[in-house]
Amino acid sequence: MSSVTEQTTDMELAQAEAFAERVMELIDSGAVAVMISIGHRTGLFDTMADLPPAGSTEIAAHAGLAERYVREWLAVMVTGGLVAFDPGTQNYHLPAEHAACLTRADPLGNLAVYGQHVAIMGAMQECILENFMSGSGTSYDDYPDFHQIMAEDSGQTVTDQLFKTILPLAEGVQARLEQGIEVLDAGCGRGSALIAMAQRYPRSRFLGYDLCADAVAHAQAVVAEEGLTNIRFEQRDLTGYYDQARFDFITSFDAVHDQKDPQALIRSLHGALKPNGVYLMQDIGGSARLENNLDFPMASLLYAVSCVHCMPVSLGQGGAGLGTMWGWETAEAMLKAAGFREVKRHVLPHDPMNVWFVSRV
Repeated sequence: MSSVTEQTTDMELAQAEAFAERVMELIDSGAVAVMISIGHRTGLFDTMADLPPAGSTEIAAHAGLAERYVREWLAVMVTGGLVAFDPGTQNYHLPAEHAACLTRADPLGNLAVYGQHVAIMGAMQECILENFMSGSGTSYDDYPDFHQIMAEDSGQTVTDQLFKTILPLAEGVQARLEQGIEVLDAGCGRGSALIAMAQRYPRSRFLGYDLCADAVAHAQAVVAEEGLTNIRFEQRDLTGYYDQARFDFITSFDAVHDQKDPQALIRSLHGALKPNGVYLMQDIGGSARLENNLDFPMASLLYAVSCVHCMPVSLGQGGAGLGTMWGWETAEAMLKAAGFREVKRHVLPHDPMNVWFVSRV
């Protein structure tokens, strides 16, 4: 009997030790993720992608940074398996196959952008700890560099793919844009997608609404610099938004799930469309059911971003706090409940984390 008990105890101990190793790996990876953010923000990945194997002094000089900090950062990159190191020459090298997803010029999508979310989580820890106790929420202004990060993300998942893969989902819209129609981007952020459309379709008129003054100011500055006359941006809280049959085409890019009342917003956007109007909505493509997201790309990061940002931002507005992973099923049901006669769901090969809905009045 004691032998069986000892075997069970040994088995449990082995499982506990294996799990402890897993936790250590997770914490170690979290540290690497923060350093990935720093590598992105400082331009170190871009610098190294253009250099042959080099020492820390040369890398720091090319990047315009302090060598001692660069050397310590490089140590994290080497032990994390991102950068190669030659002990004989003391040279560091970013392999091309690694640069392919870590630089601004990469062809695969710059994953270093998402490291910034991990860094922000650390910065927000004390605030979120208080919210765990109080149940209260946050505001967009609480988050450092939020709109910059979202603009970078949107730039590669939306703006760079807009004319090739995204607008074609809404059959007939590009031809109408060329002829000249009224367009709204609801929750436009810094407005890069709307600006790109305004540049390409000068006969159409574009309007962007966003809650945050800093994002709108940035968009307005770009419009002034580009000398565009067919586009404008306004700071506006879309809670209680009402317009009747004003627009031919409405878009929202990763902007609905953290609203105070997503269903009310979608219903109001339906009302703001003219007959035969089209609503193009991008949001996170995970399921509303946790068990369906076990293999979803970066699911843990998305739930964590939800816990630290999207859910509390909604709660801070007095909303339901549906969160980042509110689920494509929820989004689809809300679109249908809003009265759209046709709702089509799309997932794009270049962007498995998002879902695209094309809905028609």
